[in-house]
Parts: sequence; structure tokens; C-alpha cells
Amino acid sequence: MGAEGELQDVLILGAGAAGLWCAEVAARGGREVAVLEKVTRTGTKVLASGGTRCNITTTLGPEEAARLFGAKGERFLRAGFRNLPPAEVRERFEGWGVPTEVAPLEKIFPSSGNAKDVRDALESAARAAGATIHLEAGARSIESDGDLWTVRTGDDRVWRSRTLVLAVGGKSYPKTGTTGDGYPWLEALGLEVVTPVPALVPLTSQEAWVHELTGIAWQGGEARLERPDGRILERRRRPLMFTHRGLSGPAAMDLSHHVARDSATSGGLSVKVDFFPELDRERLRAALVDAAGLPGAPRLQRALGSLETGPMPRRLFDAVAASASLPSDVAVNGLDRRMRHALVEAMKGLSVPVRGTVGWDHAEVTAGGLALREVNPRTMAVNRCPGLFVVGELLDLNGPIGGLSFQAAFATAQLAGEALAKSGRGSLD
Repeated sequence: MGAEGELQDVLILGAGAAGLWCAEVAARGGREVAVLEKVTRTGTKVLASGGTRCNITTTLGPEEAARLFGAKGERFLRAGFRNLPPAEVRERFEGWGVPTEVAPLEKIFPSSGNAKDVRDALESAARAAGATIHLEAGARSIESDGDLWTVRTGDDRVWRSRTLVLAVGGKSYPKTGTTGDGYPWLEALGLEVVTPVPALVPLTSQEAWVHELTGIAWQGGEARLERPDGRILERRRRPLMFTHRGLSGPAAMDLSHHVARDSATSGGLSVKVDFFPELDRERLRAALVDAAGLPGAPRLQRALGSLETGPMPRRLFDAVAASASLPSDVAVNGLDRRMRHALVEAMKGLSVPVRGTVGWDHAEVTAGGLALREVNPRTMAVNRCPGLFVVGELLDLNGPIGGLSFQAAFATAQLAGEALAKSGRGSLD
């Protein structure tokens, strides 16, 4: 296997989520599939995902899930998510003996809470369908003569096939083996690659007061990412956490691809935190006026505990009050109209300057990759390279936290696998 001159039927580079899924579908459809994996085990990134729990997909429907990838991503993923909706991903794992359960924020996890069960199911399904998996067989280069693809691996072996699937992932979590190998290969083929940046990664801030809030989380707020001119790049209503380096939690991490791309150019972005998105400014002002009538002239921080979102932690309230130029121990009945307005503005948009991200080592996914216009969205075939398919994180797709990245990996792999199964082996006979 892999000797010079010996043709493989279907060759897949990468035994991660997308590669294993594609291998299972293509092999079950009658193709002879060989999978080459760079490291010593399959699904290394699957094992590390979701805090080793692996959020495999979402409870959202296919249309709603696709919309979370932005206008360009939605158009590209529409066919894939309809073909393999999130509910079917869950059913597929159930059929492979991996019971699943719903978690907050539309997430689906294996009931065992163990990512190894997910990885083992993917690998077992691929092998059971007839795919062969070769470990420690990382590709050094790929070449095409217009008819055959030639892959040279680190052990100086040569693999040849008319059909090549790239499922090597991006650059996130490089310790798992995803070190961006696929990008130079694609560029060498003359394909457009959108510059990769880390995504779903915590943000950094230089502000000392932000670091002093380390460990504080706010569950019910909304974070919006703004340019210095006030233009909003994106907003997310998800939990937010303050850290010793800046901001984390789903809300901040969902915004991070913008920050990573912007910090390499102009900079100057800020996250504005709306602690009470369910209350408009008028209702919040009215709530403060009503609180001023409470007996005992309570301190403002205590009075805010009567709002439907619950009490604000003391350190967090102090930061909000400081942003409004108010003393932290002010009584609620001591607010005049100007002070009340300043406080409302601070609670609806506490500004946190952000400098960048904590980088590739902590990024869950990659934003950027092979430009979507280079790929047929119904088959994952690369338009200008006969016999080449690209699936998973190597594509220029970027969705938020919540199983969306795995859903995209599985859906693109399903389309490629089906296209390979449909084409059959005639061209190799």
C-alpha cells in the first residue's frame, strides 16, 4: 500500500471528525478508502473538544444553524445542512451506540460526557464500512499532473489516486497536529485562501480593572463588538466571563474572529456589555426610579438585585459605577436624573477595550481557509482541480460555539462522501 505506481481508489488526508465521517460514507457507498493521519491516533482534536466532552451538534434546525455562519457561510452550507441536518447527526451517533443529551445553549453532548465515545464511534464506523486508516502517515506534499494526485508522506512513501479528499483541519489547537499544512498546498494549486486567524478563542485586554474582575461571569447579558466609529461588527447574547487576561465565555469567543483579523490591521475594537438586554433604557430607568422608593434607602448595588436578572456581583457593580463616574456606595434614592442616565448607559454598554486574542494554542477553530467560491457547495469538489475535495475546517467557514463547527464538518463530509459513492470506481478501472 502506497508503493510507487499503485493507485488508491479514494485517498483522504486527515482522520479527524470530517475525514472519518467522509471515509465512512464513501466506503459504505462502495468505494475503497484509505485514510492517512499525521499523528499516532485518530480524532485527536475530537478528544480535546468541549472540555473533553465533545459538543457534537446543535438542537437548532438546519436553516437556523446555517444562518449562524453569516451570509456567505449560510449560502454555502444551505445544501449540506438540509442534506444532513443536526437532528440526523444526533440520530447517526445514537445508531452507532452513542446516546446523546441536550445541554444549555442548544448544545448536544454524548450522555457519557466523554469525547472518546464520539471519536471511537467515528473510527469504528469508518473501519466497519471498509475504510483503512494509516497512522503516523502525515503528508509532506500533494501534487497533480491533471489526472493523478500524488501524495508524499513523512516516511518517504508515495500514494497516488485520482480522488483526493483534504480533511487536514486548520491551525487551531496545533498540539493536536493541526498546524496549517493544507493552506500552502492549496495556494500552490493556485486556489484562493482567505488568511487564517484564530477563532472561538478568549480575548485580551490591557485594562487593569478588567483583570480585577477575574472569575466573574454574567449569564444573561449581550456583548457587542464595536469599531472606534461605533459600527457594530457582531453581537452575541451568551454568557461572558472576565479573566486575568481579558474576556472569555461564549459571548466573547464568538466575537474573536473579528478581533483576530482586526488586531492585525487597525485595532481599537471594544466589547460593549449590555447587562440587561431584556430591559430597554426606559424600563431600566423606571426600575431605578421605583427602587428609590424602597424602604431603608438601600445601596444601589442591593437595589439592582430586585431586577429580573438577579443581583450583580459587588466587584462588577463597582466597575459599572466607576464607568458612570458614580461612587460605588451611592444610595438608590441619591441618584439625580443625570446620575441615573449615566448609570443606565453604563449598564447597557460597559466598554471593555480589547487588544487581541490569546492565540492559536487556545483557539477552538480556525476562521479563514479555502475560499468558498472555489468549491461546489453540493459536492465539496474543488472547481478548478479535478478529483480534489475539501471538507471541514480547511474551508473558510466560521460559526459560533455550540456544536456548529462539528455540524459543518459532518455536513460537508457527508456531501463529499455521497459524491464519491455516486461517482463509483469506473475511472480507476
